Amino acid sequence: MEIQGLPVTAHGLAVHGPRGPVFEGVDLEVPPGGLLVVHGPGGSGRTSLLLALAGRMRITAGGVQVGRHRLPGRRRDAAAVRAAAAVARAEPAVALEGRLTVAEHIAERTWLHPGTTRAQVAEALALTGTDPDPAALTEDLPPADRVLLAVALTLAQAPAVLVVDDLTRDCPPTDHDRIRQALRRVAGTGCTVLAADTAPPPSGPHLAPALPLPRAHYLPEAAGGEAA
Repeated sequence: MEIQGLPVTAHGLAVHGPRGPVFEGVDLEVPPGGLLVVHGPGGSGRTSLLLALAGRMRITAGGVQVGRHRLPGRRRDAAAVRAAAAVARAEPAVALEGRLTVAEHIAERTWLHPGTTRAQVAEALALTGTDPDPAALTEDLPPADRVLLAVALTLAQAPAVLVVDDLTRDCPPTDHDRIRQALRRVAGTGCTVLAADTAPPPSGPHLAPALPLPRAHYLPEAAGGEAA
């Protein structure tokens, strides 16, 4: 699977709500095929940051550029960013329906996105390393399989940018590395991945210094393929 990802940059990015800033002063730069993991506790603004980068939240200050399209900007630029960035999970707005089976989700995705085939979904499931029972209800899947199913269904659409929130929520620590490695493989296709989690990814030589709150780590090796 090969995808033409897009660079995502932000300078002085801020979103304010009725009670004050949700986040502010965020600067970041993610190349095509890069992997960004924003982390922070609930209320830190990590979900809102992802949605702002994906063109789904009104920006108060600063700006975002996805490919050649800038936000805030013309209506056509906002539409282009939303078309390029597909959200796999950002609850409660975007989530898999728990009472649908895996097979029903696959059928729904291929119906809603005519360019997406069952073969592409199967390839995406294999790439993310998950093989859920087609007859299983989504709500009965282990948490790691639920998030990876959401990622795989979205990846099958071959988006330039893939967004996923609450990366390891409810997952036992033994599954955290499995999920992170799956995202590295997704980024290895060329797709730019923007993710969020409550805890920071493990520290190490491949991680860039944290950005100002909400803190973020950029994993540069993902741009060239799966990390060792």
